[in-house]
Amino acid sequence: MTDHHETSRLGLQDNTEVLQRISTRLGERFTGVFAAETVERYVFESYTALARTARITTYLPATTEHFASDRLNALAKSKGEAASEVPEVLFVCVQNAGRSQMAAALLAVEARGRIKVRSAGSMPAAELDPAVVAVMSEMGLDLSRNYPKPLTDDVVRASDVVITMGCGDSCPIYPGKRYEDWDLPDPAGQNPDTVRDIRDRIHDRVKILVHSLSQEPPRG
Repeated sequence: MTDHHETSRLGLQDNTEVLQRISTRLGERFTGVFAAETVERYVFESYTALARTARITTYLPATTEHFASDRLNALAKSKGEAASEVPEVLFVCVQNAGRSQMAAALLAVEARGRIKVRSAGSMPAAELDPAVVAVMSEMGLDLSRNYPKPLTDDVVRASDVVITMGCGDSCPIYPGKRYEDWDLPDPAGQNPDTVRDIRDRIHDRVKILVHSLSQEPPRG
């Protein structure tokens, strides 16, 4: 539970009204799926989780709405309240600032809407690695508006494939899912050529993943 001092530090009191408006919007979207209280809890929990690491809070309400909506969609799938017509893939690394973000962006391009893609971090950073943003922009992929997201149980449960990248055993294991560990260097602190090499190695693996998933029917 968030105590009074942390509530003040995170700006939760100042943003209560806007978070309630977000809860109302999402509550309408998930009418008949989740109670209003559940939606509001997810919104406030999502805000708190993101605020703990966010360096710039200007866009925090917008990212909160996006993050909470995605978590609620994942929860609906995991509870059988919503079906997914495509496989869902989750990339997990420690900070969600480099490898998992590159992998998610590359898979989204290669899959062309045939795969639902998410990424998360076991200990998310405040922002994406600037070198990662730069080398991805060389491919025409803009990650500048992406943000590190904390790993939550709901997105793991909703995923058909969970791919870890150097985060050890922090990701919970559920039966019936496909797990892979991609042993790739961390781009943090590396020079641009090394980051490009990591990007290209991820891209090669992503192409193989897309091919393998095209042979498998979605579950759930």
